[in-house]
Amino acid sequence: MTLPTLSAGDFLPLIPALILSVAAVILLLSEVFLSPNASRGYQSMLTGVAALGAGGVALLSMSESPHSVFLGFGVLDPFSSFITLVVCVTLALAALLSSGFLRQRQAERGEFYALMCFASAGMSLLALSAELITLFINLEVMSIATYALTAYLRRGTRPSEAGFKYFILGAFSTALLLYGTSLLYGVTGTTMLSKMAGPLGAALQDHGRSAALAYCGITLIGAGFAFKVAAIPFHMWTPDVYEGAPTPVTALMSAGVKAAAFAALVRVFLTLSAHGDNRMALGAFSALAFVTMLGGNLMALPQRNVKRMLAYSSIAHAGYLLVGVAALFANPQQATPGLHLFTGTAPGLPGLAMEAVRSEALRGILFYLLAYAVTVVGAFGTLGALERREDEERGKGWDLERFSGLVHRRPGWAVAMAVFMLSLGGIPPTVGFMGKLFIFRAGVDAGLVGLVVMGVLSSAVGVYYYLRVVVHMFMRPAAEGQLAPERHASTDFALCVSTVAVMLFGIAPHWVSGWITQASSLLLSP
Repeated sequence: MTLPTLSAGDFLPLIPALILSVAAVILLLSEVFLSPNASRGYQSMLTGVAALGAGGVALLSMSESPHSVFLGFGVLDPFSSFITLVVCVTLALAALLSSGFLRQRQAERGEFYALMCFASAGMSLLALSAELITLFINLEVMSIATYALTAYLRRGTRPSEAGFKYFILGAFSTALLLYGTSLLYGVTGTTMLSKMAGPLGAALQDHGRSAALAYCGITLIGAGFAFKVAAIPFHMWTPDVYEGAPTPVTALMSAGVKAAAFAALVRVFLTLSAHGDNRMALGAFSALAFVTMLGGNLMALPQRNVKRMLAYSSIAHAGYLLVGVAALFANPQQATPGLHLFTGTAPGLPGLAMEAVRSEALRGILFYLLAYAVTVVGAFGTLGALERREDEERGKGWDLERFSGLVHRRPGWAVAMAVFMLSLGGIPPTVGFMGKLFIFRAGVDAGLVGLVVMGVLSSAVGVYYYLRVVVHMFMRPAAEGQLAPERHASTDFALCVSTVAVMLFGIAPHWVSGWITQASSLLLSP
């Protein structure tokens, strides 16, 4: 038996995940020596330091030329490194927000932060997976840790219900993905993405039994990813899981899981479509984007529970990102016969090559993921800081009235939350506005004008429920006898960092444009 030969360079993309895993092991082992009443303030700091270290390694590895690692089972390219950086930034902010949140509930334990590190390690590995079984394993590493985190606060029915729903529906979506993988393996004889593209393209042209199996496999894999990114009609779990999970965990899921899942989705479908007709992918992702943008915003409109409102909002933002994904498969030089208003393509800009449109769409997706991460983590962080355990158990911990008069009780938090709401609504000069501008510009360049118009109109709908939170904070009096929420230094620091990032990247996006341009280099054929 000949053993595979691995070089030191094969382990370079694993360093961020290894740093996070070592930190998780240290957190678990150190918990053994602590009494129940011992101080655990170091745990959030250790998690934050590990996240920054892993993110620093990912940032440095962006300068590496794209190449395959581990015999083609993974890739090291700027795209995967940037996704790892986004995940690490999300983890660092979520860990800082967790300290005060858990301490107030006397639930701060090392296993919580260890699970966050393991989940983030899975997200990092998911972004660089170039083989479907490897992708499945890394997806499960991420998912199992987030299932446990969702039900971490065992008191009451909400966490248990959220954990159970997430586990059952997550297992169902994983089964769809794995079954789709088995069908594609039957058609192509391999699970390596780069080696599947040629046989898959030939099978789709055959119009026989192989084509039917190939279409079924691609559809099942797409459904599995649609669940992870919370696209309609695979969104059912999102509001209940987001509401029942500890709020810092919700922040990690809404930003980190979404970034990793979109990275895997983009890599898988771009690679598989390299030798085939892109029209099916274009139509499917355009339709998903249309119903997800519209449905997410319409379902968020009547919500008075701010946590559920942000959950439905995350569905809408998945729709905006899907506009960028659809643009990856559009050919601006060719209009779709029988133009559909929202799911077809119009002729793109004259002289614009498909490669240029694809690069523009990738840059838009990456910038949007970064913008959404720093914004939504801050929004959920503010929401978690306002929660009180007794209100939470009665189901009133996230009611809109909790924000009434916040400017008089905690003016800094009110300003920060207003910035986050404006950013989620896409109002300048915040980073959310720039993110939507880049995504919609890529859609227009790709000829998806109708889909972009739908995105702009649905964004206008979203502004209503975001500004409703701002109105309550600045224009409504606080309820009689409502106390000022307790402050924690780590929470204040995390909210400050998020607020500065939202404004800084919105006013001066060129500070990260070099990284974004570099990260749009995606290795598809190891």
